[in-house]
Amino acid sequence: MDSTKSLDYSQHEPATVTLRKFKYFNCVHRLIMESWRKIRARMEIKKMPAELDDDLETLEDYTQRWRSVRIIYFTMFLMALGFSIILTGIWPFLNELDPSAGKEFMGMIVAANPLGQMIFSPIFGWWGNKLGTIRLPLLLSLALFTLASALYSSLELVDNVKYWMLASRFLIGVSSANIALCRSYLSAATRLSERTHAVSMVSLAQVLGFIIGPGLQALVTPLGRSGHVWFWGTMHVNMYTASGWINVLMSMGNFVMFLPGIFKEHKIAAREIMVMQGGTSERDTWKAIKPNYYSAWTLIVAFFVLVFNFVLLETLGTSLTMDMFAWTNDEALYYMGIFMATAAIISLVTFVLIEPLCKLFAERFVLIWGGFSLMVVGRLLYIPWGPDPPKLAVAFNASANLTIDNPIYLGCPPTQDWCPQLPALTLTQFIIGFALTSVGYPIGVTLIQTIFSKVLGPRPQGVWMGMMTGAGCLSRVMGPVFVGSIYTRLGTYWTFGFTSIMMLISMIWLLCSNRVLIPPTFEKPAVPLQELHTPQKDVTNDPDDANAPIHEESDELLATSKVIRMVPSSKA
Repeated sequence: MDSTKSLDYSQHEPATVTLRKFKYFNCVHRLIMESWRKIRARMEIKKMPAELDDDLETLEDYTQRWRSVRIIYFTMFLMALGFSIILTGIWPFLNELDPSAGKEFMGMIVAANPLGQMIFSPIFGWWGNKLGTIRLPLLLSLALFTLASALYSSLELVDNVKYWMLASRFLIGVSSANIALCRSYLSAATRLSERTHAVSMVSLAQVLGFIIGPGLQALVTPLGRSGHVWFWGTMHVNMYTASGWINVLMSMGNFVMFLPGIFKEHKIAAREIMVMQGGTSERDTWKAIKPNYYSAWTLIVAFFVLVFNFVLLETLGTSLTMDMFAWTNDEALYYMGIFMATAAIISLVTFVLIEPLCKLFAERFVLIWGGFSLMVVGRLLYIPWGPDPPKLAVAFNASANLTIDNPIYLGCPPTQDWCPQLPALTLTQFIIGFALTSVGYPIGVTLIQTIFSKVLGPRPQGVWMGMMTGAGCLSRVMGPVFVGSIYTRLGTYWTFGFTSIMMLISMIWLLCSNRVLIPPTFEKPAVPLQELHTPQKDVTNDPDDANAPIHEESDELLATSKVIRMVPSSKA
């Protein structure tokens, strides 16, 4: 009898366990969904801000507009990440796959990304203006970004690695030209009062993409060189290729965000100016407003100089630290990742402070004294002050049966003739200069874009934003080339002396031109009034007759645009 009960229990036990598991997972699912509903309820906008409640848009339009703006934030973050995530790993990856490539070809590979972006940014901007929508160009560019990132992570499967790497980086640059569309849409989808905050956030997203990229590269360094091989040897995931696969996953998610059910375009800038000026047509309103071209080009040049200095430091960082401090590949990746992560935190605090600072001081003065001045000091600090030259490395000899990380091969390479002649950069200099750049660059890049969008007015800004993006791309093309031609051949004095002078001249130019950086105001024009007069007496006295002449006791207020009848209170 006992054995029968035991048998029955054992027969029903699997079903009981399955039922318990089902109830457990069902309970977990309910908890997750309930938590998600609560989070969405808290994030849901229930009421428009009082200062924006002016009948320009409904609450639903306001909610959808800001959802689309936040999707733009993520897209800008991803495009910046796609450029920076491989910067610290590209040289050791290329050196392992093709040791004969050299630093100059590495500079060409890094420059290929911004070159593609520079060429196609005005084209994407024009395309978006022509279509009147940014959805289709963005979907196509994100699909290309996904394919190009997958190609970079599959380089170990192909021959002629350095040329395929060059092609993948160029295609990622072409896809990143959608930044022009993102900036243009941001200017069209925000009010004047929202612009500084929105541009601060989108610049924060972009700078975080530039800074977090090397941090993610450091995060995947523990995967090692061998890593994991999946899908029958067709997918290699290691310390170099994982960054590309991260791009693939994030771009697929970004693609979904731009599908019709999620992303809805709401452009309010031209409508706001039209209402402020008392117009009746958005197109006629922005066509009547002519931008100050001197201001626009001044800001484009300043943007080029600022981004050039930032990207030069980011591109040069890994090889500079290896040359000056005799770090190995792994050490350089690890420590630069820590520096970049710290810089991301500093930049985050800086971006939060930009809007309060602009309420205390004019935006152009915060740009000059808070952005460019710190960048100038940061560049000067990179001119070496060390007492001795850097440690000199011995040329690598494969027949010596020593690894490339052996201490005798670490330091400033003998192929750089200036190494024994110039003093070394100290670690203290490097850290302080990096910190000043982490504060000055976010302020500068945010306020240049903010003032630029306000100077252009409410017109479609696709082509102009394409030009600004192209200027930033040109600086990112020249930065890596500068590393190969100036730093490698002439050394640190020429490199950082030249960039210091460049930043100083730009700062002086902005100081001299600061009055043209004041954005125009778009107030409703005052109606000029003429003198009051009493018209002659007329026999008609019926106030309900619209065609009747004005009664002698009625006063007529003449204006340039319309006649306003003022009826005495006794007749009202």
